[in-house]
Amino acid sequence: MWHQIEQAITTETGIPFVIKEKQPLSAGLSSGNPVDANDQPLNLSFKVSDGTRRFFVKLNSKENLINFQAEAYSLEQLKQLTHIACPDVTAIGISLDKSFLVLDYISFSKAKPVLWYQFGQQLARMHRETSHGQFGWQHDNFIGNTIQPNHWSSNWTTFFSEQRIAWQLQLLSEKSILLGSIDHIAKICHDALLHHYVTPCLVHGDLWQGNTGFTFEHGMMFDPACYYGDREVDIAMTELFGQFPTDFYHGYQAEYPLDDGYEQRKLVYNFYHILNHANIFGGIYIEQAKATLSRIISITSH
Repeated sequence: MWHQIEQAITTETGIPFVIKEKQPLSAGLSSGNPVDANDQPLNLSFKVSDGTRRFFVKLNSKENLINFQAEAYSLEQLKQLTHIACPDVTAIGISLDKSFLVLDYISFSKAKPVLWYQFGQQLARMHRETSHGQFGWQHDNFIGNTIQPNHWSSNWTTFFSEQRIAWQLQLLSEKSILLGSIDHIAKICHDALLHHYVTPCLVHGDLWQGNTGFTFEHGMMFDPACYYGDREVDIAMTELFGQFPTDFYHGYQAEYPLDDGYEQRKLVYNFYHILNHANIFGGIYIEQAKATLSRIISITSH
């Protein structure tokens, strides 16, 4: 396996690469090493070096290659379309029993408040990438290890209620977990978003603190689940599993203020991620999903 990784790095960089140092990494030590919001590593991760160059290697089963391909594509799109920093994709491939993704290795440090402020500004500028005109993505991708449908749509409320909420509810129903009628719950979420005008913009799609990091110079994002959607989905996610520092929100608001009604829509947007965690982990997230649904119903019934 490591020989194939060496070959892949050599081929893609044009410079011979032989691993001299290999260090397994715990979650959160480097770019591209996400854990889910339950602190469970999604991949095995390593720092490899030839004594001069360093790379970050993510490993999973061969079947996970499609996940790595989707991640690499999103990273490349972020590089092309925005000025926000993210890791470079060096190589991707499979060995006899593993799939792998090789990224540049980045040493992170503790972020100063000014860098959080600038990161908020950078995200706001990224959200002004509205060149596509429809909601969706060039292909389905993944939120964690769950498939995320991205069929193109010109209607945001339909896209989110069907391809985000109803999809997750259907996956739960296949596990015999029912929160109620899928169509009814999807309609409640559809109606909650109905009078909110949305311009499709590029979103990270899974923006919590575990998918961000800082060098001494700037903030970075990684492990994206990109699509064109409502910019508010990213801001909502930053508040779901422990808020970002207030400097981040000040920076964002200074550059691109949020619209009225965000606090209500935030519940619907984060309902999607809670449902996804209910699908992956069950347990307490099922109860959190039920509680969130009750809050959404309470707000929309007024």
